[in-house]
Amino acid sequence: MSRFHLVLLLHAHQPVGNFDEVFDRAYRQCYLPFLDPLERHPAVRVGLHFSGPLWEWIAGRHEEYFTRLRALVERGQVELVGGGFYEPILVSIPPADRVEQIARMERFLTERFGTRPEGAWLTERVWEPHLAETLARSGVGYTLVDDNHFLLAGFEPEQLFGYYRVEDLDSVVDIYPGLERLRYFIPFHAVEETIDLLRRAADEHPGGMAAMGDDLEKFGIWPGTHKHCYEDGWLERFFQALEDNADWLSVSTPGGYRRVARPLGTAVLPTAAYSEMMEWALPTPARHRVEELVREFAGRPEVQRSLRRGMWRNFLVKYPEADLLARKMQFISRHLAKRVRALRRAEPARLEEARTRLLRAQCNDAYWHGIFGGLYSPHLREAISREMIDAERLIDGAAAPARFRRDGLGAPKRDELYFTSGRYSALVDFCDGATISSLDFRTAGVPLVNSIVRRPEAYHAHLARASEPGGDQVASIHDRVRVKEPGLERLLRYDRWRRHLFRLMVFPSGKQPSDYAALELGEAPGPAGSPFEVKHVSGSGAELETDVSLDPVAACHQVRCAKRFRFLHAEGGFTASAAMQLALVGGDEVVCRAGIEFVVNLLAPAASDRYIAFGTERQPLGWQGVVRGDSLRFVDEWRRVAVEIVAPGAAEFWIAPIETVSESEEGFERVYQGSQVLAVWPLDLAPGREIWQAEATLRVASI
Repeated sequence: MSRFHLVLLLHAHQPVGNFDEVFDRAYRQCYLPFLDPLERHPAVRVGLHFSGPLWEWIAGRHEEYFTRLRALVERGQVELVGGGFYEPILVSIPPADRVEQIARMERFLTERFGTRPEGAWLTERVWEPHLAETLARSGVGYTLVDDNHFLLAGFEPEQLFGYYRVEDLDSVVDIYPGLERLRYFIPFHAVEETIDLLRRAADEHPGGMAAMGDDLEKFGIWPGTHKHCYEDGWLERFFQALEDNADWLSVSTPGGYRRVARPLGTAVLPTAAYSEMMEWALPTPARHRVEELVREFAGRPEVQRSLRRGMWRNFLVKYPEADLLARKMQFISRHLAKRVRALRRAEPARLEEARTRLLRAQCNDAYWHGIFGGLYSPHLREAISREMIDAERLIDGAAAPARFRRDGLGAPKRDELYFTSGRYSALVDFCDGATISSLDFRTAGVPLVNSIVRRPEAYHAHLARASEPGGDQVASIHDRVRVKEPGLERLLRYDRWRRHLFRLMVFPSGKQPSDYAALELGEAPGPAGSPFEVKHVSGSGAELETDVSLDPVAACHQVRCAKRFRFLHAEGGFTASAAMQLALVGGDEVVCRAGIEFVVNLLAPAASDRYIAFGTERQPLGWQGVVRGDSLRFVDEWRRVAVEIVAPGAAEFWIAPIETVSESEEGFERVYQGSQVLAVWPLDLAPGREIWQAEATLRVASI
């Protein structure tokens, strides 16, 4: 009887912008020790995929790792697998960039290891049918998705012990179904249980194959797995068991198996990702319903595998912050394509750097959120934004004049205006209260609006049963519920508006700074979030206005709300200002308060070199309190940037940290997402004094 095959494809990745200490810890706890048992067991063959950011980090610090890995490749034990170099979700980036990402990985592996990759790792196993054309055009012979993709296409579980050919018009690519059960067994079940699982599969599918594609980080970085895999010896025992059962079990690389076995047939796969990703992508109410169905049909696997969940693109609807990043990345890609010929002729080195910055900005992590995705990690969002800022600055040139685009970031057209110069870029969303959704200091490469809406997440309901840190049980992170600190449920509060600049709040006089921090200001939605009409726009600013009600703050009162934005160069940087006016249109006297809101994120809430300065006092960025006066500064000495908020005539500033409770590999955690600042004025409108006016300015400069 021909032997059964186990095909292992392991994926290692660290995102663009991750902390150096995280790279280093992952290297020491996982990537390096994984080679030791692999070298001792030559019959164990694996496909390995390392993402470009990780390759670049290793190349800069551990050349010896390449030497060891090259030896494993040369003896046929390791097959290096390609993919998008900077680990993009391929369906989220323009087609030309997909091809370039895959080509860069191919060039890197060819130059470093002398081997051209036969297959490609598909980031987060996000598949859409048209990808077959991209992969085939890029010379990719195979990839791997989850069994979930096949089950949603109507396949039966017993049909998934081989690979299939997928076609799109005249394009062909082979696809392995990675078995979810293997993903949950390895390395979390006893070695004997895993071998028994493979033995049963071999008995039922003689000469067949079982494939597993998953993160290499589960062998050392996921909680408890370094001790489990290396100190307690699980991985050594597993590799030994694979060799001990070589009479009926062969461990193959994906390409190796493809050379000895034909595809089982042709498959047509729907848009899908792994099952957990598809659940994370759902809107929160829908995710609650799916979780209820999963519990209700816990004993009915045939029902569970038929449940239709979300798709990756849902993240761009669920999280407007991710959508903004994606649209800006796509805009820069189009912008670069228009300038390629001129830049290639005049400054080819600048063109190459701009293209690399753009490709780095396509790294997937900051565009989505689940246990893994990094949308809630401000340092990852900033890293992606910084790459975009640098790419755009390189395309336009440091001395670019002030200009604007009426269609904002372009296709698909949105209700926004985009202002740029060599020093700044600003995106005005005139349908969301005429606020600034993006403001970048190009000179320093710093995004200044880098926060996220605090919104209900499905996992917030799990906080009540979350355990405190600790515990020795090793389990998949999909099965763990932990918290990094007690009492996180007290931080669960949800924003009414997106975290933009220059939002106008009209609210009752009795409200206090504590109400603002608790998101209980009770502001009138009209001035805060209504659509505005653009009255005039030029390269240096715009004028917008709208007629709105002050309900419920002042019932039956109508006001005309006008905003005038100006963007000007200043010494060492630029200024962004908003002059605001409320004019009484109908109703009696209105006595309340008005506030102009700012959101600033310099990332480190407790670092001594980043602080809020006012008068002679300094406070850390995570501080909550009141500042009397009409100016204050946010200072980042590490990046040598200062942001001064000036609001002439304001009575005081109310300041509070924006903190989210999000889920990660380590459990539930508090994350500082920036500071919300409200400049507050008394507001008294009545016949004879029908107009209220105020102006607020951000002065941004290098220090």
